Formats: sequence, structure tokens, C-alpha cells
Amino acid sequence: MIKFLPIALLVVSNVFMTFAWYGHLKFPHSPLVKVVLISWAIALFEYCLAVPANRIGHGVYSAAELKTMQEIITLVVFALFSVLYLKESFSINHVVGFGLIIAGAFFIFKGPL
Repeated sequence: MIKFLPIALLVVSNVFMTFAWYGHLKFPHSPLVKVVLISWAIALFEYCLAVPANRIGHGVYSAAELKTMQEIITLVVFALFSVLYLKESFSINHVVGFGLIIAGAFFIFKGPL
């Protein structure tokens, strides 16, 4: 159970992070100060999830493994967010680029060659 808790916390924190960083793009006419303050509020909640995820996760995973998981989760969450929320297209170039990043993650978890 402890092995999956950090992953679940990272997934939820990344959803909040993605909204904090990119959610305002649907509101281009909102004042910048307003979107910055709203983004900070969302990011604070994201940090309240990400920090415990890393603290708990470091008992099970290395720091490099945690960072790699976070990056892969970020890519998946962002891909879904950009297609479903921002209504942007997702091309084969995105698939190939993300695939190469995931291939790099394989080597982090593989251990010494």
C-alpha cells in the first residue's frame, strides 16, 4: 500500500499543478495579476500533496525514481489536459517525443547496465 500512496499523491498533485500552470490559458482576457494569484492558490494545494508524496515515497523509491515518476505523470496529465480541457490536438510527434522520454525513464528504473 505504501508503495502506491506516493504515486496516487503525485497524480493528484500534478492535476492541480497543470491547472495552476495552464488552466488560465482558457481565459486570455483575465488580468494577469488575477490569474497569478489564482495559480498560486492552486499551486499551494499542489505542494501540500507533492511534498508528502516525495517524503513518503523516498522510503520506497530513490529520489531519481520519484522524479522520473513525477515527470511521466506530468506528461500523461498534461497530454490529457491539453486535449480534453484546452481542446488542442495531439499528434504522432507528441507520441514519439513522449515515448522517448518514457524510454529514458526505463533506464532510471532498470538499474545499473
